[in-house]
Amino acid sequence: MRQLLLRSLTAAGATAVLMAAGMGAASAHVHVHPDSTAAGESALLTFETSHGCSGSPTTAVTVTLPDQVTDATPTAHPGWTISKVTEDFAEPRVLDNGTSIASRTSQVVFTAKEPLPDGVRDTFSLTVKLPDAAGETLAFPVLQSCAEGETDWAQLPAEGQTDADLESPAPVITVTEASHASDGHGGGHGSGSGSDDADQLADEDDVEAAAVAGYAGLGAGVLGLLLGAVALFRTRKA
Repeated sequence: MRQLLLRSLTAAGATAVLMAAGMGAASAHVHVHPDSTAAGESALLTFETSHGCSGSPTTAVTVTLPDQVTDATPTAHPGWTISKVTEDFAEPRVLDNGTSIASRTSQVVFTAKEPLPDGVRDTFSLTVKLPDAAGETLAFPVLQSCAEGETDWAQLPAEGQTDADLESPAPVITVTEASHASDGHGGGHGSGSGSDDADQLADEDDVEAAAVAGYAGLGAGVLGLLLGAVALFRTRKA
């Protein structure tokens, strides 16, 4: 009888571990937080990570810029060296303002002087000029290099899918309508992007609420298994 109870408790523990692992994998993404998404504005993009590659510490983070973005200004980050990768065009490209360019910044690489441990949160920021056309979806794939292995956050959802369906989704933003109150030198807070900020905060609140609900469900499931095991033990004993 004791062996039966022990097996039931072991099963409950294993279920808890598997459920927690699944929830952890679902939340272990690289996220991007723009301070503005308005067309034609400069946006400060902050990429956030809090995990390594299957527990291995992070040694470098490479952000790839979408084709619609021609340059980026990274924010200085103590403990990391920063470099840019340049892409040359076969023919000069004419921008919306009439300027002709022969190359663009295609990637920004943040390299750690000391590896970032798994489970430690860090952010990497850069400023970009958003396209003038609203409605465009911009993906910023992130290659996370680790002491052992790497994770390429570059997957895009197919029709009918969401990021939750993907193992390693790319950070994505959608360009919104231009802010008429902005002078074009960066929107963000107080320059017409208030509704975007509110939407972002609401989305983050939804994620937190979902996480709380998930952990509550996890606890209820484990408790149910434990109560079932105890009831079975008492029934067999009687």
